[in-house]
Amino acid sequence: MGKGLYARYRDLLGRDDGIDIGQGFTPVVASRSIGPKAGIADLRFKLEHLNPTGSYKDRFAGLAVGRAVAEGADRCIATSSGNTGAALAAFCARAGLGCILFVSERAPAGKLQQMQAYGATLYRVRGMSVDAAESARAMDSLEARVAAMGLSLHTTAYAKAPRDMEGIKTIAYELAEDVPEATDIFVPVGGAGLHVAISRGYADLSGTAPPAMHVVQPMGNDTVATPLRSGANRARSVETITTISGLGVGHVLDGDVAMDHARRTGGTGFVADEDFIRHVQGRLATEEGLFVEPAGATAVAGALIAAEEGGLRSGTAICILTGHGFKDPPSVSVMADRHPAAEIGADDILHVLGG
Repeated sequence: MGKGLYARYRDLLGRDDGIDIGQGFTPVVASRSIGPKAGIADLRFKLEHLNPTGSYKDRFAGLAVGRAVAEGADRCIATSSGNTGAALAAFCARAGLGCILFVSERAPAGKLQQMQAYGATLYRVRGMSVDAAESARAMDSLEARVAAMGLSLHTTAYAKAPRDMEGIKTIAYELAEDVPEATDIFVPVGGAGLHVAISRGYADLSGTAPPAMHVVQPMGNDTVATPLRSGANRARSVETITTISGLGVGHVLDGDVAMDHARRTGGTGFVADEDFIRHVQGRLATEEGLFVEPAGATAVAGALIAAEEGGLRSGTAICILTGHGFKDPPSVSVMADRHPAAEIGADDILHVLGG
């Protein structure tokens, strides 16, 4: 049996105390349609939606829950806009810990049901991940209470949980091994923790020049992309109106750090219209055979915008596909309705097949 994710990269992470249920080592596949049609010479997809709970957050959750076990905790308490909660709920179930999740009021039913299926206790918090002031108030309240309980509040942001976010750096380690020629990486950004983690992962690899680290955001949650593109010094808080689940984080969190990493690597910001993101989601399914949620298609939308603007480097571009399609049932319904099923009788079979 091969080494698990954290054992494999112990020397780089400095720890291997995480819980393993098969996360990591996700494949990279070349685009056969979307890239060539856009004039992108070599477009590839990192399939993070193939992790055990359907998102890259498993890389974080394995370390977070492993640390909780090592510290003698009997439960994990976390905030989530969707995928973090599902990942923590699964790893807590594996470890025999309770799991209490405070989630965005806009988290889609598919993600909520997944958390509940693993046995987590859920609380939907009004305004969290929607209104910056309410999000900050909720976080302050949670952090104070959880600290008083002698526990850690688990959040996928370096600003809040830097030790456990290190697990996400393994995406960079894998890419450096599997695609050393990568020149551009497109990363979907909400709170920007994923972007920072991949950037930090490349920084760990001595002698490896990092690719350009691009930020891609939906129009309804433009905290980092436009400030980065316009030359501003800092990210900005917004009242998020995005309908792209998982990317609606209106407060800055890791945004300033992501801007710094992007600039140092030659990356920039891209803002994608939300209808265009869903269009790309559909194309990934029908042209590439890749079934992702809208947030998982956002990086590809950014790469297409870059190609249209003529700003994509010649070389190899990687898009991070972050979450599985089943996590957002409404978007799946829209995609399915484009290809309705016809009801026929046995006598009609030869006719529909041209017989």
